Amino acid sequence: MAKWLIGAGVALLLLGVALHYAPGLLSWFGKLPGDIRLESERSKTYIPITSMIVLSVVLTVLVNLFKR
Repeated sequence: MAKWLIGAGVALLLLGVALHYAPGLLSWFGKLPGDIRLESERSKTYIPITSMIVLSVVLTVLVNLFKR
């Protein structure tokens, strides 16, 4: 369990550094075809379905590569 927590901490640290120095790195997230945006005068709702599918596939591949 400790190894997973350390790995997650390092991953979050790297993501934070990357977003700090390259804020446009994840500008595509939530703007792919298939992502739902509902905007009215009083509220905005974003449902990034396609972005979550892409993220899930990428994370699944990475976990399977490191698991072997």
